[in-house]
Amino acid sequence: MYKVMALDVGTKRIGIALSDYLLVLANGHSYIQRVPEDTALETIQKLAKENNVQKIVVGIPYNMDGTKGSQAKDCEDFASKIKNYEIIFEDERLTSDTAEENLRNKKIDFKKDKGLVDIESACIILEQYLARNK
Repeated sequence: MYKVMALDVGTKRIGIALSDYLLVLANGHSYIQRVPEDTALETIQKLAKENNVQKIVVGIPYNMDGTKGSQAKDCEDFASKIKNYEIIFEDERLTSDTAEENLRNKKIDFKKDKGLVDIESACIILEQYLARNK
């Protein structure tokens, strides 16, 4: 049995979510700073190993017309540096908006800690992947 990790890769922070072993639930884990990148990659590798992760789902922010912009390419470049795990790309269009709405509904003030939005976005990315791969 293994878990799946999801990453919401931004220019400043990376939100992290983990599945349960049944691959049904997505749980927000944490967020880390993107820079320095080597430290971020080491942290992701360490968390993946500690949590028996086999697959890492990386959100790709496609443009609304389905094309890839510079941010999508940046996410792919970052993901290419993660070693020893199966990397899966998931469309993450509008996840930040949905994440903010979810946090507002839970009455969580995220204005002072934008990392909470990144964690919630990672959960949404993972939920999409898990729902499609039941």
